[in-house]
Amino acid sequence: QVQLVESGGGLVQVGGSLRLSCAASGRTFRPVQMGWFRQAPGKGREFVASITWAGRRSEYADSTRGRFTISLDNDKIMVYLQMSSLKPEDTALYYCAARDWSGSRVYHGSSDYDYWGQGTQVTVSS
Repeated sequence: QVQLVESGGGLVQVGGSLRLSCAASGRTFRPVQMGWFRQAPGKGREFVASITWAGRRSEYADSTRGRFTISLDNDKIMVYLQMSSLKPEDTALYYCAARDWSGSRVYHGSSDYDYWGQGTQVTVSS
Protein backbone atom coordinates (compact mmCIF):
# COMPACT_ATOMS: atom_id res chain seq x y z
CA GLN A 1 0.00 0.00 0.00
CA VAL A 2 1.37 3.41 -0.99
CA GLN A 3 1.49 6.16 1.61
CA LEU A 4 2.51 9.79 1.23
CA VAL A 5 3.18 11.77 4.39
CA GLU A 6 3.78 15.51 4.34
CA SER A 7 5.54 17.56 6.99
CA GLY A 8 7.02 21.00 7.48
CA GLY A 9 3.94 23.21 7.42
CA GLY A 10 3.35 25.94 9.95
CA LEU A 11 2.78 29.61 10.62
CA VAL A 12 5.16 32.09 9.01
CA GLN A 13 5.20 35.83 8.48
CA VAL A 14 4.97 37.53 5.11
CA GLY A 15 8.28 37.30 3.32
CA GLY A 16 9.38 34.27 5.29
CA SER A 17 10.34 30.78 4.15
CA LEU A 18 9.25 27.22 4.79
CA ARG A 19 10.38 23.84 3.52
CA LEU A 20 7.80 21.11 3.03
CA SER A 21 8.76 17.45 2.85
CA CYS A 22 6.86 14.43 1.60
CA ALA A 23 7.95 10.87 2.24
CA ALA A 24 6.55 8.05 0.13
CA SER A 25 6.41 4.44 1.25
CA GLY A 26 5.28 1.25 -0.39
CA ARG A 27 7.31 -1.87 -1.00
CA THR A 28 7.26 -1.74 -4.79
CA PHE A 29 6.34 1.89 -5.28
CA ARG A 30 8.38 3.66 -7.93
CA PRO A 31 6.89 7.07 -8.76
CA VAL A 32 7.52 8.67 -12.12
CA GLN A 33 6.45 12.16 -11.12
CA MET A 34 5.74 13.87 -7.84
CA GLY A 35 4.01 17.15 -7.27
CA TRP A 36 2.60 19.64 -4.82
CA PHE A 37 -0.92 21.04 -4.88
CA ARG A 38 -2.70 23.36 -2.47
CA GLN A 39 -6.23 24.21 -1.46
CA ALA A 40 -7.29 27.39 0.30
CA PRO A 41 -10.59 27.60 2.20
CA GLY A 42 -13.50 27.92 -0.21
CA LYS A 43 -11.35 27.29 -3.27
CA GLY A 44 -10.50 24.34 -5.46
CA ARG A 45 -7.27 22.41 -5.38
CA GLU A 46 -4.61 24.10 -7.49
CA PHE A 47 -1.30 23.03 -8.95
CA VAL A 48 1.84 24.36 -7.29
CA ALA A 49 4.79 22.47 -8.80
CA SER A 50 5.78 19.05 -10.09
CA ILE A 51 8.93 17.19 -11.03
CA THR A 52 9.82 14.07 -12.96
CA TRP A 53 12.05 11.46 -11.46
CA ALA A 54 13.91 10.89 -14.73
CA GLY A 55 15.70 14.01 -15.87
CA ARG A 56 14.39 16.04 -12.93
CA ARG A 57 12.16 18.14 -15.21
CA SER A 58 10.17 20.59 -13.10
CA GLU A 59 7.34 23.00 -13.76
CA TYR A 60 5.62 25.59 -11.62
CA ALA A 61 2.38 27.50 -11.45
CA ASP A 62 2.67 31.12 -12.52
CA SER A 63 1.94 32.17 -8.93
CA THR A 64 4.84 30.17 -7.48
CA ARG A 65 7.52 30.32 -10.17
CA GLY A 66 10.61 32.13 -8.91
CA ARG A 67 9.65 31.79 -5.25
CA PHE A 68 9.20 28.04 -4.80
CA THR A 69 11.61 25.24 -5.66
CA ILE A 70 10.67 21.56 -5.94
CA SER A 71 13.32 18.89 -5.57
CA LEU A 72 13.76 15.16 -5.05
CA ASP A 73 15.94 13.17 -2.69
CA ASN A 74 18.48 11.02 -4.53
CA ASP A 75 18.48 8.27 -1.91
CA LYS A 76 14.89 8.13 -0.75
CA ILE A 77 11.47 8.50 -2.30
CA MET A 78 10.97 12.02 -1.05
CA VAL A 79 9.97 15.31 -2.57
CA TYR A 80 10.58 18.75 -1.11
CA LEU A 81 9.08 22.17 -1.66
CA GLN A 82 11.24 25.10 -0.63
CA MET A 83 9.00 28.15 -0.34
CA SER A 84 10.42 31.66 -0.09
CA SER A 85 9.02 35.20 -0.16
CA LEU A 86 5.76 33.85 1.17
CA LYS A 87 2.57 35.89 0.73
CA PRO A 88 -0.79 35.74 2.53
CA GLU A 89 -2.30 34.22 -0.63
CA ASP A 90 0.01 31.24 -0.21
CA THR A 91 -2.01 30.23 2.85
CA ALA A 92 -3.51 26.81 2.13
CA LEU A 93 -3.45 23.12 2.88
CA TYR A 94 -0.55 21.73 0.84
CA TYR A 95 -0.79 18.22 -0.60
CA CYS A 96 1.89 15.95 -1.95
CA ALA A 97 0.94 13.80 -4.95
CA ALA A 98 2.57 11.07 -7.00
CA ARG A 99 1.98 9.07 -10.15
CA ASP A 100 3.66 5.82 -11.11
CA TRP A 101 2.85 5.68 -14.82
CA SER A 102 4.85 7.57 -17.38
CA GLY A 103 3.74 10.19 -19.84
CA SER A 104 5.13 12.65 -22.32
CA ARG A 105 5.06 15.76 -20.19
CA VAL A 106 5.13 17.20 -16.69
CA TYR A 107 1.57 16.95 -15.41
CA HIS A 108 -0.35 19.73 -13.69
CA GLY A 109 -3.79 18.26 -13.18
CA SER A 110 -5.10 16.66 -10.00
CA SER A 111 -6.53 13.80 -12.04
CA ASP A 112 -3.06 13.02 -13.39
CA TYR A 113 -1.93 11.81 -9.97
CA ASP A 114 -3.03 8.60 -8.28
CA TYR A 115 -1.59 8.93 -4.79
CA TRP A 116 -2.13 11.72 -2.30
CA GLY A 117 -1.03 12.67 1.18
CA GLN A 118 -3.26 14.07 3.90
CA GLY A 119 -1.88 17.59 3.60
CA THR A 120 0.10 20.01 5.74
CA GLN A 121 -1.18 23.47 6.64
CA VAL A 122 0.77 26.57 5.66
CA THR A 123 -0.41 29.87 7.09
CA VAL A 124 1.23 33.16 6.11
CA SER A 125 0.39 36.02 8.43
CA SER A 126 0.55 39.69 7.62
